[in-house]
Parts: sequence; C-alpha cells; structure tokens
Amino acid sequence: MKKIAFVFLLSLFLAGCDSGGSNNNNPYIPNYSFTVDINMDLPMYSSLQFPSNAVYIPQGIAGAKGVIVFNSGSGYYAYDAACPNQPISNCSTMAVSGIYAVCPCDEEQYSLFTGLGSLQYPMKRYRVEVNLPIIRVYN
Repeated sequence: MKKIAFVFLLSLFLAGCDSGGSNNNNPYIPNYSFTVDINMDLPMYSSLQFPSNAVYIPQGIAGAKGVIVFNSGSGYYAYDAACPNQPISNCSTMAVSGIYAVCPCDEEQYSLFTGLGSLQYPMKRYRVEVNLPIIRVYN
C-alpha cells in the first residue's frame, strides 16, 4: 500500500513540473536561434532600468522582425517584434506604444506585460537572463 501511495504522489509531482518555457509554436513566425546581450549602462538601453519601459532590438540582430524587451517592474520580458497573427511582410513589424505593442497591419494591440492580444496567437516570447547591467535574450 505504501508503494502505491508513493508512486501516486510521485506521479502527481512529476505531472506538476513545468519546463519553464511556453508554447512558442506560431505558423507565421520562424524559429530562429540567437543570443543578444543588452548592456543597460549604454544610453540606448538605459530606459530599461525603469518599469514599464521597452526597447526595440532591430531585425537582423535577433528574432524574425527584431525583439522588443520590456521591464515589467517585476522582471524582464522579450518578445519577437513580428505581428503574431500576420504573415511576415513589410507591415508586420510591431511598434511600441506605451505598455502595448501594436501591429500596423491590423492595428491589433498586445500587452507587453502578458504578450496577449485578442486574436488567436500571442506574441512570441523569448528567454531572458538578467545579470545586471547585462540582459541576455536568447532562443
């Protein structure tokens, strides 16, 4: 009986484990491998030292259409700047507007706190490691 209880508890524990990642499957955004280090001591990234600020890392350095890095106040988030519900095109690079990223193709807004909008796919999120003043974003 003790073995059955142990196996049951162990299976519950393992079922509750999270890989730490989220589902980034999106048919519109290719899955590129990259690593970029952001030094917040540099003037172009110093706004990330304050909550609710975001910076854009250009296309060609990271992500499909660049990367938006956001300071939520309780951590840093990095999202692909490609519109998550549009095929890659000339108009599919999102722009930061306050605490939102806006897709110019369809004017859809996505929260930089959650990556969510009202359409099917959320913003594609990337991993972030913080070792101040360096923020590493990678996929």
